Amino acid sequence: MQLQGKRILLGVTGSIAAYKAAHLTRLLVKEGAEVQIIMSTSALDFITPLTLATLSKKPVLEAFYDRKSGEWSNHVDLGLWADLFLVAPISANTLSKFANGGCDNLLTATYLSARCPVMVAPAMDLDMYQHPSVKANLDKIASFGNIILEAESGELASGLMGQGRLMEPEHIVERVIEHFSAQQDFKGKTVLITAGPTHEAIDPVRFIGNHSSGKMGIALANALAQRGADVKLVLGPSSLAASHDNITTFPVKSAEQMFEVCKKHHPMSDYCIFAAAVADYTPEEVATQKIKKKDDDMMIRLRKNVDIAATLGKQKKDHQVHIGFALETNQEEENALGKLNRKNFDMVVLNSMNDNGAGFQHDTNKVTFYFKDGHKEPLTLLPKTEVATQIIQAIKKISSRN
Repeated sequence: MQLQGKRILLGVTGSIAAYKAAHLTRLLVKEGAEVQIIMSTSALDFITPLTLATLSKKPVLEAFYDRKSGEWSNHVDLGLWADLFLVAPISANTLSKFANGGCDNLLTATYLSARCPVMVAPAMDLDMYQHPSVKANLDKIASFGNIILEAESGELASGLMGQGRLMEPEHIVERVIEHFSAQQDFKGKTVLITAGPTHEAIDPVRFIGNHSSGKMGIALANALAQRGADVKLVLGPSSLAASHDNITTFPVKSAEQMFEVCKKHHPMSDYCIFAAAVADYTPEEVATQKIKKKDDDMMIRLRKNVDIAATLGKQKKDHQVHIGFALETNQEEENALGKLNRKNFDMVVLNSMNDNGAGFQHDTNKVTFYFKDGHKEPLTLLPKTEVATQIIQAIKKISSRN
């Protein structure tokens, strides 16, 4: 029983997938977990508290005050009791409340009081799951340090086919077990991560940049922080942020600023992950005033920026692990292997702009790992949070060989 002695708060919200909470509860209990269930009011329309109470061997909580017994359910005590708060399924409505501090029931009040890690498994129809507001809310709670168990693909209740199905209970339990077994496997380690784009100023208004969002780097920062690492996140201009207690964020704009921060923290870092899309060139001169439109043509002389990963790669110590990224549009493997050797990486993560759902701005990525020892591992299209988990597992393998 791999969850023996673990205390899990299981939140169940109003989704047709709520019926799977019964099977999930049984699997958690079978692994030795102590499960306390909290249901939202709308979840009562999909599955009865009696079913879940029978399986969990505990009364199901659904309100602050039980009029029959006269007992008060203290959301603060519940939040302190749990080792993990798992919400499966989480509906779009409850997700919105979690993202924006809504607090109108016992479930949301407990979420705001919880000091333990929070894991959520969304379930909704295809178009709802793909809606920008839902994606934004998932990104927002991920930035709080919450763990997202991305929905799986398949046939949905509406009859549509696509992503939106609640992650299967067996898969959820696997992630819960993995969470506890790997909870502090990076404790005592320092990780330097670069993320996002850089903006190279032309004048006070304009800049040279790219479309990087920082999602991949932030996903890695959150995942490593949850596993005990002391994370130094050097983040270029991005609308996203990380807020885990183990993450120190250094906001920068230019490649030069990013290099200065990295140079300072690199000697103390055990792992360095270069996920930022750093501009290769920067204007030789930056105008002090906004450049006015005059001629039909305009020429800006550029100079090469310092290659952060290559420069620090030359200073790399034997115990350090360096991971790089290669976003390519042609000759993908050749270019990735070139970076692997030229920048002294232990592993390079290749993703191609030619793959649907990969690259900048997407919540998903399709990547291939190339290792210094010559082998490679291609992955299927996955949420960036899951790609982060796979990268961390690869880092552990590299460390064990060093």
